[in-house]
Amino acid sequence: MRNWGGNHTYGAAQMHRPESLDDLRRTVARAPRIRVLGTRHAFTDIADSAELVTLDALPVDVSVDRSAGTVSCGGAMTYGALAKVLERERLALRNLPSLPHIAVGGSIATATHGSGDANGNLATAVAGLELVTSSGDVVTGRRGDHDFEGLVVGLGATGAVTRVTLDAEPAYDVAQHVYEDLSWDALFEHFDAVFASGDSVSLFTRWGDAIDQAWVKRRVAGGPADAPADLFGARRATSERHPIAGMDAVNCTPQLGRPGPWWDRLPHFRMGFTPSAGAEIQSEYHLPRGHAPAAIEALRALAGAIGPLLYVSEIRTIAADGLWMSPHYKRDSVALHFTWHPGQPAVERVLESVEAALEPFAPRPHWGKLFLADAGTIRARYERLDDFAALLQRLDERGAFRNAWLERHVI
Repeated sequence: MRNWGGNHTYGAAQMHRPESLDDLRRTVARAPRIRVLGTRHAFTDIADSAELVTLDALPVDVSVDRSAGTVSCGGAMTYGALAKVLERERLALRNLPSLPHIAVGGSIATATHGSGDANGNLATAVAGLELVTSSGDVVTGRRGDHDFEGLVVGLGATGAVTRVTLDAEPAYDVAQHVYEDLSWDALFEHFDAVFASGDSVSLFTRWGDAIDQAWVKRRVAGGPADAPADLFGARRATSERHPIAGMDAVNCTPQLGRPGPWWDRLPHFRMGFTPSAGAEIQSEYHLPRGHAPAAIEALRALAGAIGPLLYVSEIRTIAADGLWMSPHYKRDSVALHFTWHPGQPAVERVLESVEAALEPFAPRPHWGKLFLADAGTIRARYERLDDFAALLQRLDERGAFRNAWLERHVI
C-alpha cells in the first residue's frame, strides 16, 4: 500500500479496521507498535508502523452544539464530508485546507493549514478531542485544560484520535479572483497589503521573473463580488486557472468572482476531482513573517536548481497560535510550499540546498511533508518540545505510537 503521492510504501504487516470504539481500544492495547492511517496524504513515513489502524469504519456521529458554537465528528471524517453536513445546518468552519479530501484528525495532528492573516492553522479551531491511548483508555481534552495545547498537534504520537470538536460559525459565501504576473518588487513593497487583499490569499510561483498567480478569496454578503481590476500591477484573469501551468482548471473551485458557499471556494480543489497533480512530492517550510522577503530572495537564488524538479510553489500566511508543536507557535508565519515532480532522491538533494538557504530564518517544516531536518535541529525551534515529550511519556508509556519518523525528526 502506498501513500497518495506514490513516494512511500507502507511497511506494516497488518491493517486493522475496527467498527466500534471498544474494538479500537482492544486493537490498540494489544499492538506492540501501531499508528493510525488516515487519507494517506502525508509524504513520508510519519503514519507508518509495524501495524496500522484505520478509523474510517467508526461512526462519524456529527453533532452540532449551537449554544457552544461547535460541531463534533469522527476523527476520520474528511473536511469535504463535514462541510456538506454543516451546509445543511447553515454553519461553517472559519477556514479549510487547500484539499477538502483530507481527514480532520490527520490534519490537526500535523497542523495543516489554509491561508489568511487572521487565520490560524486548522488545529486552532479544535475546542475538544477524544483519543484512545496505547493502554486502551479513552482520554478527552477541552480547550483550557492542562496540557491541551500539547495534545492537539499530536503528530500521531499521543494516541488514536477518535472524535474532534471544532469551532463553528454561521455559513457564509466566498468569491475568489486570480491575478497574474505580480512582480517581486510589487510584493516586497506591498507585502502586507497583498496578503490583506482577501480573507485567504495564496501566491503561486516557479521562482521566475514574477509571481505567476495570486489567488484572492474574500467573504461576500451576496451578489456580485467587487474586486479591483489589478493587484499592484497584476492583472485579473479572465478565465479560470489551475495553480500548475498547463493543467485543466476543471478540478479547481470556481473563480472569476462568482460567489459561492465557503466550502466550495476556500479550498483550491473540488471534492470528486483529483486534486493538484496526483503523482507528486510536497515540502513546506514556515518562517517568521518578518523574514519573508529575505527568505524569498534566498530561494529565488536557487531557481536554477529548484525549477527542473518543481510543479509549483505556494506562498501563504498563517496567524500565530499557542499549540506546542505547531509550526506557528508564538509567531505569525509565512509558509513556503513546494510541489515537486516524483523522484525522491533528486528532491532530497535539492532540499539540502533549500534548507541551508532557509536556515538563517529558523524554518519549521510542515510535519506531513518531506523535509530533512533531524531531531537535533528541530529541538532548537520548538521551546515546548520537552513538555511534549513528557506528555507522550504519560500517554504512551510503552511507546506503542512511537515510530521511526518520530525518533528521526522529533524525539
